[in-house]
Amino acid sequence: MMLALQTTKPQLPKTEAIANRIVSVAEVDSTNALAAQMIADGSLALPSSAAGSDAERLPVAVVVADRQVAGRGRNGHSWISQPGCCSTISYVVRIPRAVALDPSVNGWLQMIAGLATVDALNGMIEESGASMIDSAHFLELKWPNDVFCHGLKLGGLLSEVVMIPDADGGAAGSDDDVALVFGVGLNLALDPSRLPTAKSTSLQLHATGLPSFDAMQDAVAAREVEGLGTRLAKFIADPHGQAELLRAEMKAICWARGREVEAHFTDGSTLVGKAIGLDDDASLVLHTPDGVDHIVHTADVGVL
Repeated sequence: MMLALQTTKPQLPKTEAIANRIVSVAEVDSTNALAAQMIADGSLALPSSAAGSDAERLPVAVVVADRQVAGRGRNGHSWISQPGCCSTISYVVRIPRAVALDPSVNGWLQMIAGLATVDALNGMIEESGASMIDSAHFLELKWPNDVFCHGLKLGGLLSEVVMIPDADGGAAGSDDDVALVFGVGLNLALDPSRLPTAKSTSLQLHATGLPSFDAMQDAVAAREVEGLGTRLAKFIADPHGQAELLRAEMKAICWARGREVEAHFTDGSTLVGKAIGLDDDASLVLHTPDGVDHIVHTADVGVL
């Protein structure tokens, strides 16, 4: 028998107190798609980055849904979510076009979102008095866009650049800023029987003493708003300097580093090698058996 999924508009009081704006809906195709649509039609606007050039934290808007019916991941993958179990939120930040489109540094924007997500999850766990079940269970980032725990996928991130129409309603992209939309999907309280794949997991399987799903989602989102806004303000002020600091930070929680992995590219080719770290532009460096280091800019990476 099919059971109807009950959806309600999420309530995020902690997040509302710190976010520039919250858009909350019960159900949507994709929070990223809704955010992009609202940016395009002018109904979701953020202050110009020039107005906050000296700010310690950039304004962040939040688009949240109880359920996504067509959630998207990288390379055309889908993201399956369950109401009351999976957090599906997009965070919108306005940054200078020159930074967002600079290939020498813009790969770090995805890493910033990942680091902010891990910080938010760890902060929520500590704040609530919960704890991971043992020292072998901890949060890592699987390059370039997954949150891992104990070798399993707990969440995923999808970052997109959206052009901003000018104030006169002119062509999109005429402004010096663009909008970054970071879609973050997290399995927080998903029952093991409902996990979408054998390689996925949920936070409550790795931690004890966690609060309710609603409390977890709100606490994580509030911390993510703060972390993204603060990290991005620092990054746009000094992209190359921050890139070096981010590379050192990623070294500690990069799941692939030191492992034998296989990179799967969109053209169907593969590359096997040992992940030895991140390049200056946040690309993954694979050392192959022939002694050559290969720079991987975009691929799905799995451990052998």
